[in-house]
Amino acid sequence: MQTRNEETTAVTRRADHLPQLAGEPRNPGMELDMDWVMRAQANTSAIERRAASLPGRRSVKKDYQAAWLLKAISLIDLTTLAGDDTPGRVRRLCAKARQPVRADLLEALGVERLTTGAVCVYHDMVEVAVEALAGSGIPVAAVSTGFPAGLSPFELRVAEIGESVKAGAAEIDIVISRRHVLTGNWQALYDEMREFRAACGEAYVKAILATGELGSLRNVARASLICMMGGADFIKTSTGKESVNATLPVSLVMMRAIRDYEARTGFKVGYKPAGGISKAKDSLVYLSLLKEELGNRWLQPDLFRFGASSLLGDIERQIEHHVTGAYSAAFRHPLA
Repeated sequence: MQTRNEETTAVTRRADHLPQLAGEPRNPGMELDMDWVMRAQANTSAIERRAASLPGRRSVKKDYQAAWLLKAISLIDLTTLAGDDTPGRVRRLCAKARQPVRADLLEALGVERLTTGAVCVYHDMVEVAVEALAGSGIPVAAVSTGFPAGLSPFELRVAEIGESVKAGAAEIDIVISRRHVLTGNWQALYDEMREFRAACGEAYVKAILATGELGSLRNVARASLICMMGGADFIKTSTGKESVNATLPVSLVMMRAIRDYEARTGFKVGYKPAGGISKAKDSLVYLSLLKEELGNRWLQPDLFRFGASSLLGDIERQIEHHVTGAYSAAFRHPLA
C-alpha cells in the first residue's frame, strides 16, 4: 500500500513543460468533411443529466484529494488578462507559476517540484513573461486574433499571431469568429482556422470557441470538429469574458468531439475549459469527467489545461488545510 508521499508523487509526476505535445504527433488537420460535421448532434437533456450526476458520483478524500489537487495545479494556465496589467504584475504571476504552493506545504507532502502548466498574457506582456520564466520550462501563451471578441480586421488578427510568436509565445490562444457558427458558414470557419494555424508556425494553437455565445450544444459539437479539422492543437471553451463560460455540459460535448476525432484520425487534441472555474472542488469534477471520457493520457499538461487564476488560490488553501488541519485566510496565498 502506498504512503501519502508515494501516492502524491505518483499522481503529480509529469514531463517537463515543453511547448509541444510530449511524445504525440501534432494534429495536422484534415480536409473539411461536411458530412461528418452535419451528422454531429447533441442530445441536450441527456448531456445535462450526465453532467449533473458527476458532482455526487465522483469524489476523492484525504490523501487522494490532495494528490489530485496538486495534479490540477500542474494543469493550470495561470492567467492575467486585465486592462491594468503591468510588467510588475506579470513578473509576480510568473514567480507564482514557478512556485505555486508554499515550499513547506510541498515538503510536507513529499513533492520536490511543482509548477503550473503555462502563463497566459496579452501580447504586450509576452516578452516580460518569457524573460521571467527563462529556464523554468514553463511556456508562455498569448491571447490573440482580436481577443476577446475576434472582430478586428482579419489581416490584423493574423499579424497579431505573428507578432506574439516573434516575441516568444510558445502557445497562441485564438478566438474564432462566432458569426460563422451562428450562420452555419462552416467553410469560412475552417478556412479561418487553417490561416490561424499556419500563422502560428511552430507555436501551438488553442482555438477558443466562446461556447456561451454559440447558441446550442450542437453548434459547440460542430465548431469543435471544424477547429480540429483546421489543425487546432487544443479546443477551448471560453475567453472568460462571456456571460457564460466553461460548463460541464459543454465540456462533455467537446471531450466527445475530441474522442471522435482521435478515433477517426489517430491524432490527439487537447482540451481547455476556461472561465468560471474558481473552486478546488470544481477542478476535481472536471478531472473526473476528463478521466472518464478521454482517459489517463489527457491528465497531462500537453493535453489538458484549466484557464484560471483564482482557482490556484483556493487549491492552495485546501492543501494547507490537508497538511495542517486548519484553513487559512485567502490573503496568505497571493497570486501576483
